[in-house]
Amino acid sequence: MTFWQNKSVVITGGGSGIGKALGAGLAQRGARVWLSDVNGDSATEAASEIGGDAESLALDVTDADSMAAHIDEVARVHGRIDAVFNNAGIGVGGDIRELNLAHFNRSIDVNIRGVIHGIMAAFPHMKAQGGGIIVNTASAAGLLGLPLLAPYSMSKHAVVGLSSALRFEAAEHGIQLNVLCPMAIETPLLETDISRDLGASWRPDIRSYLTQVGGPPYPVHKFIDYALRQIEKNKGIVVAPFGGRVRVALSKVLPGVIEHLTRKAYLEALTTRPKDSP
Repeated sequence: MTFWQNKSVVITGGGSGIGKALGAGLAQRGARVWLSDVNGDSATEAASEIGGDAESLALDVTDADSMAAHIDEVARVHGRIDAVFNNAGIGVGGDIRELNLAHFNRSIDVNIRGVIHGIMAAFPHMKAQGGGIIVNTASAAGLLGLPLLAPYSMSKHAVVGLSSALRFEAAEHGIQLNVLCPMAIETPLLETDISRDLGASWRPDIRSYLTQVGGPPYPVHKFIDYALRQIEKNKGIVVAPFGGRVRVALSKVLPGVIEHLTRKAYLEALTTRPKDSP
């Protein structure tokens, strides 16, 4: 419990899902958490539920200046910034026949640029103070290609690549860098569909599809407990649950097996596509 005691921690996308659960888990471990979310009311409610010293604010991670100002303020209040969880993200997917540039650009703006903005804002502070922790939330979809979720999978591959590339550079300055790559987690993201707002008319039922691909969604509190333990051990890439670790390992030694399972899930999902879709 002492690892996180009194550490100042920033969590983007902290109004719900993994971000909110991270906030609760870290607060229980003695951290002073700052939850931000593009939906400020969600962040406020989450901080209120957590209680204690939890703070909240509305923040759009696609705005680099706002992200930098937030990090600067936390560092000013606490005298340092110990950890930044670049967790904000969105799930964008659908059939490539219906996707358009807006789907990919939205994924790039939130899932990739949002992480970059957090890293670039935190790095100077952590370098100056002699250390810190940066944790980026990716996905197992960033290690395994996932059809029908191409914009999401693309963006999470980028987060994994960025995190892996910077990990050793960061270590030179005493900065620990980790990336979270969970399989499906039981969060509201499973039910959120922004594809329609961007022009697509169909995507598979994500809960059913991801269950077919990798098993039923994992309880978020179990994932947080596991992830925080792995971060404390400075594990570079954190994959959970166990079934996810098995699938990632198989993709390296027996890629054909994973390809077969993925194709099977993909073809089954396509059977739910309306016949009048393009």
